[in-house]
Amino acid sequence: MNFNTQQQPEDVSLPKYRTLLEVAEVISAHHDLSELFRNLAPRLRRVIDFDFINIVLHDAERNVMRLHVLETPIPNSFPIGWELPVEQSPGGWVWQHQQPLHVPDISRESRFPEVVRQVREHGINSFYMFPLTSAGKNLGAFGTGSTRKSAYNESELAYLQEIARLVAIAVDNALNFERARAAQEELARERNHLRLLLEVSNTVVSTLDLRELFAAISASLRRVIHYDIASLTIYDSEYKQLQLHALEFSESRGSIQEGLRVPLEGTPAGLAFTTRKPVLIDRLSLEQFPSDLTKRLISEGVKSSCSLPLISPSRVSGVLNVASMRENAFTQSDVVMLSEVANQFAIAIENALSFQQIVELQNKLADEKLYLENEIRTKYGFEEIIGQSIPLKRILQEVETVAPTDSTVLIQGETGTGKEIIARAIHNLSERRERTMVKVNCAAIPSGLLESELFGHEKGAFTGANSQRAGRFELAHHGTLFLDEVGDIPGELQPKLLRVLQEQEFERLGSSRTIRVDVRLIAATNADLDQLVADKKFRRDLYYRLNVFPIQLPPLRERRVDIPLLVRYFVQKYALRMKKQIDAVPAKVMEALSGYGWPGNVRELENFIERAVILTRSSCLEISHTELINRSKPTTAQETTSMTTLVEAERGHILRALRESKWW
Repeated sequence: MNFNTQQQPEDVSLPKYRTLLEVAEVISAHHDLSELFRNLAPRLRRVIDFDFINIVLHDAERNVMRLHVLETPIPNSFPIGWELPVEQSPGGWVWQHQQPLHVPDISRESRFPEVVRQVREHGINSFYMFPLTSAGKNLGAFGTGSTRKSAYNESELAYLQEIARLVAIAVDNALNFERARAAQEELARERNHLRLLLEVSNTVVSTLDLRELFAAISASLRRVIHYDIASLTIYDSEYKQLQLHALEFSESRGSIQEGLRVPLEGTPAGLAFTTRKPVLIDRLSLEQFPSDLTKRLISEGVKSSCSLPLISPSRVSGVLNVASMRENAFTQSDVVMLSEVANQFAIAIENALSFQQIVELQNKLADEKLYLENEIRTKYGFEEIIGQSIPLKRILQEVETVAPTDSTVLIQGETGTGKEIIARAIHNLSERRERTMVKVNCAAIPSGLLESELFGHEKGAFTGANSQRAGRFELAHHGTLFLDEVGDIPGELQPKLLRVLQEQEFERLGSSRTIRVDVRLIAATNADLDQLVADKKFRRDLYYRLNVFPIQLPPLRERRVDIPLLVRYFVQKYALRMKKQIDAVPAKVMEALSGYGWPGNVRELENFIERAVILTRSSCLEISHTELINRSKPTTAQETTSMTTLVEAERGHILRALRESKWW
């Protein structure tokens, strides 16, 4: 049954007029429909008996009728926001026809089966709906219902229609207010958005340090979007993974730290990187992202996240991530804003990474230049290996065998036997000959500084670290590193050295960023490493890792046949340097030199010849026999030595000559 009246009610009593005035006052004081009806319901109930009142509005975009307000003391299952197609809704009929709809007995109503079924289940037996029209706009319908059939007479229906006219004004005001507020919020978001982009642009052009850049952009983002965690992951082409370079997470329990590697599979950041699209996660789960990193994030309390690829014109350099401890923390508008920030961030990352590479290369070149300048000032040319003895030839064969490989070599021998010369020969015969061979004397560097010397340090890593410095392993990248006196490496540093040998990676002092290098290691020592291992002063596993290809250099006394060749070489070398003309070495001098034990080996011989050249005043080499004899004497009565004195050498030479000439 349809009901329509345009007449004013004839029997509106004073309480009803008073209620109309109160309704008008309430409408003028409220802009929220739900709050408005919570205030209207008790006032209307004083003059009209009802069991529910509601408002159903038309959604023009989707062409549905949506329940906006429902006030009832009856327990119900109607959710606010419940939608129905226009043709299936009583409110839709009222909105279409702009006429009241009167259903005094629901059991006789068949046009709206879903609504009838629902309201009957809640005990409603009659309902009445009135159009909501304001300023020529058809908004929807105002309805009321009762558990009684034929609940209202004509005067009460007319009164309800008056109420509907006032409610229409309230609805129109509320919708206008909501639109105005939404417009203001949109303007505020747009203002904040533009301000954020301006701040990011200023940061991008003024900051080249990666950490400072991330911190500045994160601070700007936090003023616009609420999040609990922000991180920056950069793609590592060697590992084919992302690496966490910067992290802002004040409440972290420690499972997420800078330097952490992020796989491309099974993580939101990896998905954003591979698809080149933002990845919005409303609820993080292991089912969706089955990775160890996801487990860590969930254990930290992360429930939602947004990952945005950093796309520059040339490549995808990494991913910007924000996360929250709340579900559904980020909206699509947040994604749009973050995407624009990520686009600018990507350019900044490229600039920062390029600048960082330039700085590192400059530092490395400066260190290499300094190192090579020091090497130029070495006392002898490493390319010269003098000798024809069988032991030396055996050593050279071993050098030729191992040099083309990248195997670690351990050179052992007494002090002065030429361990560094052999190391340089191995390097020069290898495929790394075009790169630098970097030398570190582990015994000459204080143990507290050796780690910094080998692996480098960041600015501020320790007192006096005023700038970033590359270590010797970085300088030797694609080349050879020669560790002399490796037995003197302190025990606390040995595990880190072992890791570099096994994994070819390390971290600088003061940094969590892993650096990967390609270095061929040659170690040398005059110590007995077997004994050091037995005494637990040297790690057994490190010893095995160094002792891949051992070379044992013989002392000079075991290859005396090479002494004349070495003597002539050193005489020519120092005579040329001192601008002297020395053409001969007397036979007796050579015999004396060949007969001496040379506990300092080639280095002692070289130093002795240098002194002899200084003292020589003629064209024949002159030596101090007294000094040579004194060197042969024991330092204490208890000490014994196999060193031969000059007199013994002469006697031995005479006896040998007699035997060879058969005079004996």
